[in-house]
Amino acid sequence: MGSDLAAALRRAGESRAFITLTEERALREAGAAGPLGGTLVAWKDLFDIEGTRSTNGSATRRDAPVAPADAPVVRNLAAAGAVCVGKTNQSEFAFSGLGLNPHFGDPVNPLAPDRVPGGSSSGSVVAVADGIVDLAVGTDTSGSIRVPAAFCGLVGFRASLDRYDRTGMLPLSPSFDCVGVFARDLATVVAADAALRGVPARAVATGPVRLVVPAGELVEDCAPEIAAAFDAALVLLELSGVDIERRVLPSLVEAQELMDRHGALAVAEAFQQHGHLLDRPDGVDPLVLRRLSRYDPGGEPVLRAAQAPLRRRLTADLAGAVLLCPTVRDPAPPVAPLLADLDLMEATNRRVLRTTMLLSYLGLPGVALPHGHLPHAGLRGSVLLSVPSGEDDRLLATATAVARSLSAGDPAH
Repeated sequence: MGSDLAAALRRAGESRAFITLTEERALREAGAAGPLGGTLVAWKDLFDIEGTRSTNGSATRRDAPVAPADAPVVRNLAAAGAVCVGKTNQSEFAFSGLGLNPHFGDPVNPLAPDRVPGGSSSGSVVAVADGIVDLAVGTDTSGSIRVPAAFCGLVGFRASLDRYDRTGMLPLSPSFDCVGVFARDLATVVAADAALRGVPARAVATGPVRLVVPAGELVEDCAPEIAAAFDAALVLLELSGVDIERRVLPSLVEAQELMDRHGALAVAEAFQQHGHLLDRPDGVDPLVLRRLSRYDPGGEPVLRAAQAPLRRRLTADLAGAVLLCPTVRDPAPPVAPLLADLDLMEATNRRVLRTTMLLSYLGLPGVALPHGHLPHAGLRGSVLLSVPSGEDDRLLATATAVARSLSAGDPAH
């Protein structure tokens, strides 16, 4: 453990994935007992960790006060024996699906260094994908766990909104900010889920698996290589006996049409948190400013009024099945063209988040599972399993069964 920790701290110090190292704390926690004893963990730099400041990825917070105490989720993982290596880089204010940061440097996608790692939890995903830590905790508002997991070939779990205590976490969009985790395998995610809640770990009970693949753009509006990887996953699942339906889910279609007309509620709430920056924009990521400027107050009441009825209708449309679709619609885009063209960056960010933002509006927790390889050096495919809010246990059980079926026929495992 000592040599592993020393190596992790050294590599973390050399990586743009990290903003702050917690070396003294890590050495103190090394060797702790518990269900996560010896597990190296990193935290997105918007969680309170005693004695550190949370930059939230922004130069405007370089001099923020240090936290007087750990956030409850940080305290829970420590109690389970996890070893805190440090705090990770992210999109500024957690407000981008690309994962780039002009203030602290862009975390590098270990699978394809010329391509974005996905965001906003980019440092967290890179810390795990690069083998520095075993587990990383981030947040997912509109896709900030699921998208990076897809782009970096990891398992990513976005929990339901209130599954974990969110005290001590800087908000972007309080109605949508969900805690989530990255790991290289689902067993680590399941163990972390119990620890984050402060409950004993228990075996995941898997029963018959019934999946619904939604007809329409979530599957059909994908790049050919994404579609091919998804189709290959479906073949493996069907060969293993999984029940898969393919049908239109009217609530999904209606929700997307509504968001196309009126924008996203998460953006409206982000404006409430950070809209004042439009009056003093110096030192703020241009993409953040551009997205804040898109806020349309007229659309917000329409979206709020429709949200609860659409969520109920989606639960009825699923009829007890688990939603299955590609996590993202395109492979991770190259970094260089985005840095050269803000219009392209904005449009790319919008498309990167299109699937996951829709599912966030409908309140769905989700698990992104890597599967297969794309015809781009190093990149992998990813499937996304989603269920109605509050059904996280069933989601993790189903994901465990699906991961087992996929790995049985996937040479990448």
